Amino acid sequence: MNSLSQCVPTGFPSFNQPKTVAMAAGEVDLDWDEDEDSYEPVRFRKQTISEQIAESRGTGKFFVERQSWSDLRKMLAASRRFQARMVAKPPHEFQFVERTDSDALHSHRIYYLAMSCDSRENTMYYSEVPKDINKNALLYLSWKPLLQHFQVNSGEYYQVKTLSYQEDELLRERKRIGTQGIVTFDLHQASGTFLFQAGGSVYTVRDGGSQSFTKQPLKPVKVPTSCPNIRMDPKICPVDPAWFCFIHSCDIWIGNLETGEERRLTFTHKGLSNLELDPRSAGVATFLLQEEFDRYTGFWWCPVALDESEGCRTLRVFYEENDESEVEIINVTSPLLETRMTESFRYPTAGTGNPKSTLKMCEVRVSSDGKVVSVVDKKLGQPMDVLFPGTEYITRAGWTSDGEYAWALLLNRAQTRQQLVLLPPALFIPVEGACDTNPSTATPYIIYQETTDVWINTHDILHFLPQKEEGQISVIVASEVHTGFRHLYRVTALLQANGTAGDFLCPVKEQVALTWGDWEVLGRHGSNITVDEDRGLLFFEGTKDSPLEHHLYVTSWVRPVEPHRITQLGSSHATRVSQLMDLYVNRFSSEIQPPCVHLWRLSREETDPENLQGEFWASLMEYPACHPDYIPPEIFSFESQSGHTLHGMLYKPEDMQPGLKYPVVVYVYGGPQVQLVNRRFKGLKYMRLHTLASLGYAVVVIDNRGSCHRGLAFEGTLKNRMGQVEIEDQVEGLEFLSSRYDFLDIERVAIHGWSYGGFLSLMGLLQRPDIFKVAVAGAPVTMWTYYDTGYTERYIGHPDDNQESYHLGSIAVQAHLFPTEPGRLLLLHGVLDENVHFTHTNMLVSQLIRTGKPYHLQLYPQERHSIRQPESGEHYELHLLHHLQENLGSYSAPLNHPS
Repeated sequence: MNSLSQCVPTGFPSFNQPKTVAMAAGEVDLDWDEDEDSYEPVRFRKQTISEQIAESRGTGKFFVERQSWSDLRKMLAASRRFQARMVAKPPHEFQFVERTDSDALHSHRIYYLAMSCDSRENTMYYSEVPKDINKNALLYLSWKPLLQHFQVNSGEYYQVKTLSYQEDELLRERKRIGTQGIVTFDLHQASGTFLFQAGGSVYTVRDGGSQSFTKQPLKPVKVPTSCPNIRMDPKICPVDPAWFCFIHSCDIWIGNLETGEERRLTFTHKGLSNLELDPRSAGVATFLLQEEFDRYTGFWWCPVALDESEGCRTLRVFYEENDESEVEIINVTSPLLETRMTESFRYPTAGTGNPKSTLKMCEVRVSSDGKVVSVVDKKLGQPMDVLFPGTEYITRAGWTSDGEYAWALLLNRAQTRQQLVLLPPALFIPVEGACDTNPSTATPYIIYQETTDVWINTHDILHFLPQKEEGQISVIVASEVHTGFRHLYRVTALLQANGTAGDFLCPVKEQVALTWGDWEVLGRHGSNITVDEDRGLLFFEGTKDSPLEHHLYVTSWVRPVEPHRITQLGSSHATRVSQLMDLYVNRFSSEIQPPCVHLWRLSREETDPENLQGEFWASLMEYPACHPDYIPPEIFSFESQSGHTLHGMLYKPEDMQPGLKYPVVVYVYGGPQVQLVNRRFKGLKYMRLHTLASLGYAVVVIDNRGSCHRGLAFEGTLKNRMGQVEIEDQVEGLEFLSSRYDFLDIERVAIHGWSYGGFLSLMGLLQRPDIFKVAVAGAPVTMWTYYDTGYTERYIGHPDDNQESYHLGSIAVQAHLFPTEPGRLLLLHGVLDENVHFTHTNMLVSQLIRTGKPYHLQLYPQERHSIRQPESGEHYELHLLHHLQENLGSYSAPLNHPS
């Protein structure tokens, strides 16, 4: 059996081999995970030329060979064995530490997460950066394990599904994390203290700082606790690394790594098993903020302590408190007889009540001997809805670097107005004895506000600049509302608020555009800015050269100049710049080149962005050129009737024979905040597309209007029109390809997608059954009134205000329009789906039965929104391949559109 290219790294030291792991198929979510992996799909047996001629004589059509379920399973098993050996996961979560010890050979130590070749878990590694290199040779940095034989005993931990288990599992779902082990870590650089959660426990280890840098793996220390359930979201105090905060049972606790002191700080949650009677939490981001706004924490340490007499100091924690008593409770019962578990979730559906959130502050007085002396919980002097009327979501929060202000980004329910507010600590009053507290003269400040008629996309870009003049503050922000593309601005606001509740907007002294043009600055999924306050430099990632390529750029935040690109054209890059801006790690790939991870040096002396060039230093992960047999997708573009240039990818059928037309599979996502077509290596998650091409299908992927990285106007086409424009673009793309290539059989076209892609697969069969003969829809939204507030109302408004858009975008109410031929509709859904609940498919199936329409339904009883378990992933792929071979290859004539 032949195979596609073998793209395997070579020449690495013992711990420098990327991890190989077989991941489950089907992990396709509303927020697409664009991790890059290499893979080696196995080609299925092709018909011989004589067989093809015999079957296609007089038809001019290629028919995919029908194989039994058992034969398909054997082929997929062989394919998965190759995957297990070929999948490479690049290192990630980089942290740079400058070496100031006596080591004369190395300038930095870089810490990161990765998988060794003999493990299936993420763990911590480091690499030493040499001060000097031989520029005539390629230097490989070895991966050295920081931890000694560390593996999470997750089997014991995950056996019993407690509420704490559910919190951890659902957080992983929100973050789209499919791996085990360590998923993130906190580092206090000055002391070399690391803190991380794994398997329900919190661990610490020290390297560097006041101690020497290790040369041998370190044994992590499990931090003792009296808490009965798991501790989540541990964070080191930036002022004193002996102290850390964490979440236990939806409240904030503090602990001391040296003395073992532990104290509960907030008392909002009762710990009841009845969710309805226990709606409050502190320091925890709710489901809605995690899923739709990418905020996964709810508390923030102040970077400055208040030093007092008698050896005491006061540490402050700014946090969010939530009351979800008005949020609907969804009950999901596992259908497995041996489980019989019912999971309950707070889930706000469109038009219903959201969590009520406020901001509070906890002041913890600690002694020099590591004891908690006192705790004062504080609240705002006036309610949030009085201070900031119309606020619905707290999307980001934190502190200014000098600790003078806490800050927050506030969004209204329609997500058309955003405010950046400053909250001086004096604004908060003790919760206990609040009636006896004199009113504070402190006032909040709204230093930046933006509004739009489309929607505001949340991002992570925000940087407060040092205050040089009294009574004003400068900040670097990113906004799409001014030009329709996300760009950077330096804003200086005068701290002169009106002082009346609900009217704290400050005058803007200056707003300077730092970037401009019909392209966007990236600010999500790990992309952020790095600001050199001394040299006036600003590093960012963007799409200035192509919407299909991400690059690292540098410009000046002091004076507007044309941004200078640092990374090379022809690939897409994901970078991490060091704190000193003297190094950056670059993970890059293209559609023809698997990912590499390189380390580059940057000059510390250069102040002119135009002259700043990166110098290649060493490799953390290298790939040879792909095998000649590897066939990458062809990227194409076409002008649509809407006036936009649309981009797509075509996977041509392998071993094509002249004169034959091949069946087509359209793989679709099509929703906002996702881009499928780009110059990145199409790794494991595109594996099945290569498998389909190896079987004889042509596979087409198109980013229709509404996809991201093309500006707000392009994405905003979906405003109040979800499901109404996407299929039109997909069909135009098929027509373009059909006019360009004569091997595409547009009389035999299937459409397949997951989540929003499942929704569009159903829309394709509804709106254009003459084009799409088969639809395979995974975890589809079928009634937008059943999906969550944050996502749905952002794009189609409140259901009370926009009933027509909800009706036109809802599949279940249009079930009577589905075709009557059997085999054209296959539905797939995980029964435990906590995001797009199984209720969606249940509702559609009920309507299909009521209207007498045929369908096939495949359930996955133990799966959530993403298919995680390998056996479920294998079954899903088998069902997809079998359904396509049975129901697509035999069609030869177009069907009439139902009246």
